[in-house]
Amino acid sequence: MPDRLNLICSFLSTLWPEHPYQLSAISGDASFRRYFRVHYQGKNYVLMDSPPTLEDGQRFVAVQQAFLASGLRVPAILQQDLAAGLLLLEDLGDQLLLDLLNPDTVNDWYQKALAELVKIRTIHSTEQGPLPRFDRAFLLREMQLFIDWFVNIHLALQLNSDELAMLSKLFEFLADAALEQPHAGMHRDYHARNLMVLADQQLAVIDFQDIVVGPISYDAVSLLKDCYKRWPDALVATLRDEFFQQLQQSQLLGADWDSSRFARSFDLMGLQRHIKVCGIFSRLYHRDGKAGYLADLPRVLDYIIDAAAQYPECQPFYKLLHQKIQPRLLEVIACGQ
Repeated sequence: MPDRLNLICSFLSTLWPEHPYQLSAISGDASFRRYFRVHYQGKNYVLMDSPPTLEDGQRFVAVQQAFLASGLRVPAILQQDLAAGLLLLEDLGDQLLLDLLNPDTVNDWYQKALAELVKIRTIHSTEQGPLPRFDRAFLLREMQLFIDWFVNIHLALQLNSDELAMLSKLFEFLADAALEQPHAGMHRDYHARNLMVLADQQLAVIDFQDIVVGPISYDAVSLLKDCYKRWPDALVATLRDEFFQQLQQSQLLGADWDSSRFARSFDLMGLQRHIKVCGIFSRLYHRDGKAGYLADLPRVLDYIIDAAAQYPECQPFYKLLHQKIQPRLLEVIACGQ
């Protein structure tokens, strides 16, 4: 930590040798990146500290350029030292979309956010080459986090061979469902904490560096079934159906896709994502010491239970959730985690 701070101070002092600056920490994200607000001569900037042994700064720059080229509003990169893992960014302020959402505003804001996905879907490559594919191996690797970090470590549960076989079959089923969809550029973590509202009411996109080519419903699922805020099912269904109509009008879905098929695929995509998220949130706590995501685990598990309840292929999983996993999570929470 002191070494990184010394590096940051050296970087800024080289940029601005004439006048002093003020540096203050901004809360980080779920990665190894850290952010600082820098105040210099009446203006604010954001310093992104991205240790090169842990984060790929080159990829961040390449993706930022691709987003700009597609007409998306992202923070400008003002100065960079990629060897040190330091980037000086435009300060977009503090107004997260999440903080503006309420029952009266959510519909309009979410329609605006869904419209931005049209631009993200056009991105298939950067100057570094084609984007990674959100393929079967990727999907299965993500879902395995549910077993490795959420079930085994956070819940301290050991599943028997039949239960593990059932989960393996379920994961393959969910991967099949995801791969049936058309694929396009996919932000991969598109939600109201990663959208900022600017003074002109324009939406800016952040935390975009993990973009892949993946299922066209994924980002809409991430937004509408947000891990940090749950909205009424009727509202989600209405916005989902409007999104489906947009995809049809854009000819991104063939004639074999109707609203019922899309709704099913949307739900199963959400199930895959939330299974992954349980593992990610648990890993952030147990490996990285970030406890802030634990409070969201019950909401994410509720999404999983509700989705699993709807589909025959998920009934063995639904039974496991009710008999073992949800009761154990409640015990863990009662113990202070």
